[in-house]
Amino acid sequence: MYIGIDLGTSGVKVVLVDGAQHVLASETVALKVSRPHEGWSEQNPDDWLAATLAAIDALAKAYPSEVSQVTGIGLSGQQHGAVLLDGGGKVLRPCILWNDTRAEAECAIFEHRFPESRAVTGNIAMPGFTAPKLIWVAEHEKDIFAKTRLVLLPKAWLRFAMTGEAIEDMSDASGTLWLDVGQRRWSEEALSATGLSLSHMPELREGSEAAGVLKPDLVQRWGMRKAPVFAGSAGDNAAGAVGLGATKPGDAFLSLGTSGVVWVTTDSYRGGARDAIHAFCHAVPGVWHQMGVTLSAAASLAWWSRVTGMKEAELLAELPVSPEAPSPVLFAPYLSGERTPHNDGAVRGGFALLSQDTTRAQMTQAVLEGVAFSFRDALEGLRASGSEVKEAAVIGGGSRSALWVAILASVLGIPLHRLANGETGGAFGAARLARLAVTGEDVETVCLSPERAETITPNEALRHAYEAAYAGYRTLYPGLAAVKTVLAKK
Repeated sequence: MYIGIDLGTSGVKVVLVDGAQHVLASETVALKVSRPHEGWSEQNPDDWLAATLAAIDALAKAYPSEVSQVTGIGLSGQQHGAVLLDGGGKVLRPCILWNDTRAEAECAIFEHRFPESRAVTGNIAMPGFTAPKLIWVAEHEKDIFAKTRLVLLPKAWLRFAMTGEAIEDMSDASGTLWLDVGQRRWSEEALSATGLSLSHMPELREGSEAAGVLKPDLVQRWGMRKAPVFAGSAGDNAAGAVGLGATKPGDAFLSLGTSGVVWVTTDSYRGGARDAIHAFCHAVPGVWHQMGVTLSAAASLAWWSRVTGMKEAELLAELPVSPEAPSPVLFAPYLSGERTPHNDGAVRGGFALLSQDTTRAQMTQAVLEGVAFSFRDALEGLRASGSEVKEAAVIGGGSRSALWVAILASVLGIPLHRLANGETGGAFGAARLARLAVTGEDVETVCLSPERAETITPNEALRHAYEAAYAGYRTLYPGLAAVKTVLAKK
């Protein structure tokens, strides 16, 4: 038996998985985000631990025999957060989360101090990453920075609380801007640019390696026969990839969730940070991945639903079963700024080419197509960075819409695979890593791909029309960015 823990921003999800990789049970406990100032986003790490304990308590109560047989625990976690500890392991301040934007200016400071940062870390410095946050703390909370002796990411802190060990995995460490991603080791130059040293960092392990054991009091609390081994584990996207079986070079998937991700597993480090493409270590040894991110994917349809006062299903019901032609309307889905390829948190979205004859259905289709075009931007960024995506699985809430997946397939020009029902999320991937850490099995034996429900191929009759629409979409960003700049000066 194995437990997978997914420490998300909105909640902690825990799954209990048996030896046949069946999810026997799942528990989720909600979390709240504190926003004390504009652009700030924080959580209390103690709340993560309380939620995790409550979730496992519930599983142990409902499945006492199965929980008693758990031999491994894996973690999946929200990335980039900064948990600062003093010499006694005490948390010095609330965790600054991945979606906190206060450290915008500190990104330029970091890259000025470490000019090779993009080549070494594989990423552009962004305020969501960990290193700029520490520069901000050093400037604005000098006493706290002076007391800091250890910096942990969220899931590493949860491991620390449950095992007493300060250990981080390669995939999550890649999102700090402190990792030499190609060499899979901490970069002393990157740390120095932040006013830190190797002594402030946890030990590094691969995600499938053993990395600590559960504390005796928790073993007793849950009636376990012996102390389960913790896996090195993974950041949330890498854990999701493990759950999908995307562990071999060339494996690719799209995540059509609140935000959007285009992921491809690579056989080597492909850095340089071109077009805001991320280059991270994977959670399993010997492979890396590249990833493009769009910030408002399914969130765009949810926004349009709120604006129209109609349910998403009602809006989609006004559209054809499959795309017949691109909408005459264009939509830029920059509702929260954009990551790939623009790295612009200030730009905002909008509709274009509206007329007196524009219908709600045309605007709904434009929302779906605008998100698809933003995925195309990410795909083109990956290609420019050396990764060719020839086919991909598609996951996330938006994948339930066959029309949206069909639009995506035609815009991207690649076959997309919708998956059969089954658990493939971060918690499940974490449980798979726990099994690998306990048994030492081959990754390919454990990390199998889920069954495909259907494959949707591009509509060749629409290829030229969608190429023209995409070219039009590409003209929107410069204009919207210019408008934002002009208004900011007034």
